[in-house]
Amino acid sequence: MCRIAGIINKNFPVNQLEQMVLSMCNCLTHGGPDDGGIYSPPDANVVLGNRRLALQDLSSAGHQPMHFQERYSITFNGEIYNFPELKAELKNLGYSFTNHTDTEVVLAAYAEWNTRAFERFNGMFALAIWDNEQQELVLARDSSGMKPLYYSTHAGGICFASEIRAFKPIPFLNEENPDWPVFLLAYGHIPEPVTTLKNVKPLHKGCFLKYNSNTGKTSFQAFSFYSYSSQYGNRIEITQNVKNLVEKSVKRHLIADAPIGVFLSGGLDSSVITKVAANATGKNLNTLSLYFKEADFSEKKYQDLILKDTNCNSFQHLLTEEEFIEKLPSIIAQMDMPSCDGINTWFISDMARRQGLKAVLSGVGGDELFGGYPSFERMKFASALQNLPGLITNATKHSSRKELSRLSYLNLDGIKGIYLFLRGLFNISEIAKQLQSSEKEIKNILESMPVFQDISNLSYGNQASWMEFNLYMQNQLLRDSDVMGMANSIEIRVPFLDKELISYVTAINHNEKYSGSFKKQLLIDSFENQIPREIYDRPKMGFSFPFAKWLKNSSFVNNEFQKAGKITALNFEKFKSGNLHWSQLILLLHLKLRDKA
Repeated sequence: MCRIAGIINKNFPVNQLEQMVLSMCNCLTHGGPDDGGIYSPPDANVVLGNRRLALQDLSSAGHQPMHFQERYSITFNGEIYNFPELKAELKNLGYSFTNHTDTEVVLAAYAEWNTRAFERFNGMFALAIWDNEQQELVLARDSSGMKPLYYSTHAGGICFASEIRAFKPIPFLNEENPDWPVFLLAYGHIPEPVTTLKNVKPLHKGCFLKYNSNTGKTSFQAFSFYSYSSQYGNRIEITQNVKNLVEKSVKRHLIADAPIGVFLSGGLDSSVITKVAANATGKNLNTLSLYFKEADFSEKKYQDLILKDTNCNSFQHLLTEEEFIEKLPSIIAQMDMPSCDGINTWFISDMARRQGLKAVLSGVGGDELFGGYPSFERMKFASALQNLPGLITNATKHSSRKELSRLSYLNLDGIKGIYLFLRGLFNISEIAKQLQSSEKEIKNILESMPVFQDISNLSYGNQASWMEFNLYMQNQLLRDSDVMGMANSIEIRVPFLDKELISYVTAINHNEKYSGSFKKQLLIDSFENQIPREIYDRPKMGFSFPFAKWLKNSSFVNNEFQKAGKITALNFEKFKSGNLHWSQLILLLHLKLRDKA
């Protein structure tokens, strides 16, 4: 696991490019504290950079950028969990290896299969490979978008990095995207392909980009994507296969030469992963949990149920209001792009770092695959509402009830309108007031991006799964996990996003996948008698803190809003009186800090 950066540009001398990439890597040291390096091949205006967080082969043999056959050089961020199998296959084809990293296997696989290698990788990755013979750079990103990769093509070349903040040392790429506050206030995050920089965008997941240094031409191609079908319908076979695939995935995700653990929140997903990991490792498993004095938010009793059953090395931390208030300014500053969430992940990652761990398994993905969110029940109703005349849906936009005020979002076409109706933070009218713009302008900006495929042919359950997987999980959960984990030099792994598991679950008949008395009944049935009923037979809490109370008592927050403009000040008063959600206040805090910058 690493952070990567690089530049190709014919308009600058190599020594200047090296300084730029070195500065980019310095911005990313938090994500790669163990080692760093840059490489520029002879006779080419190319520089690759890397910051390393060592998890496989902790020796200096894992230094990056890494080279292979005097032709290929790589800077690589990620983990390829099936690399031992690929390595054995490549050895049979005559390849030899000098270290025990998955990075060298990626290089050998590329040398053998070229871009076809990417579809064979089961893992999370963002990488850049320089082919010195073809004078060509290849960027690639895993099929679930677990690892971020941003790039910009411009006159004279291309620039890429793992985080948006790494583009700061590049003067010609610092122009701000003026529309990002609109997307932030609507979505609660900045949805791909939008970023805070006008000329920088993410590489789409499951895609690779080729840039030829001689011709300056760029090409894109998808190498992997998931689609929904009804291939599997036998309940007994399905539950057994899901169980086997989850167990295989967790076992793969535990591979590491450095200390590793599991986030245990007390919910179903993290409990399943903890139980499976404990069975695979015995008493050597490390679990990490947060709990609170505030009983309405604390899940300690559910965490204790699993810990009693597994007998792991458990680390439980009582997170207090005082600690939250003290750390909040630093956490906000460490976000790469603004989000209404991620603070919770920062605290659990900080705890993992203090326990000496390098990687932790997370339950992200379980809700999206197996139907854990309210949207799975509401999709049919939301789709029906979207067919109402605009006059009706617009009539409620000034309502004080959030669910009514967001009806106006259904005037946006397709899954975009439904997502913002179900999950949007501020509606179009509220955003226009906050940003002192017209509703028409805000609506036009939101209509322009992102562009989504038509999924109306899918069942309502699969529509919800597609929406949560490609919008909420992709743009908020995975990005927050990556940025907040790496801010603490922690790699967060997500076993539910194993390639084989996703491919199987998306091919299960939707009636079997989403039916049952409980949410995620299929996952429950797959681990019958292994997870205590109390874990899933209770209201869903999510992974949240007593944010509202704590934020009201934060001097940092109060000081920031003391000199706010009229609209922001009114919203802050609404928050203090309980009429504005804490997540909405976090978004306004981001805008306040942006105005100060």
